[in-house]
Amino acid sequence: MPATLPATTAAEFKSGMRRLASGVTIITTAHDGQRHGLTATAVASLSADPPQLLVCVNRTAGAHDLIHAGERFCVNVLAQRHRALATRFSTHGVSETERFKAGKWTTLATGAPVLEDALASFDCEVLERVRAASHTIYIGRVVGVRARQSGRPLLYESGNYASLRALRSKMK
Repeated sequence: MPATLPATTAAEFKSGMRRLASGVTIITTAHDGQRHGLTATAVASLSADPPQLLVCVNRTAGAHDLIHAGERFCVNVLAQRHRALATRFSTHGVSETERFKAGKWTTLATGAPVLEDALASFDCEVLERVRAASHTIYIGRVVGVRARQSGRPLLYESGNYASLRALRSKMK
């Protein structure tokens, strides 16, 4: 068995992760008449057959316990035009009622809120939960997808929202 190496510091880890540009999403859920949502970049495709994805949600997030109880969530992929909405869903102290006042929301199969003009929305049932450090990794079975054919994705890099054009300019 290999020797256990010391872990890097949280500050070093965060410094490196800030350089990983990611797509911005709003993960939403609904249970017992309540809706919750949060802005997230920790989303990944797990498999195409069967269609599954995973989301990592901090256990202190308001939506965490509702995803856990309701066993459903929707990943809404944001476009550049959704920058203010991403900020709204990531700002502490903004009530869920206020968060959902912006944007037009509908539902697909699970009843989790779907942003009508998202670049893509993945409606999911929770298959598995994995507790990992401060987060829960939710593995979702995709039961519905709504996708647009056009639009520019909203990205997050170095602590700011960005576009592909802006990232290309930084690399020159």
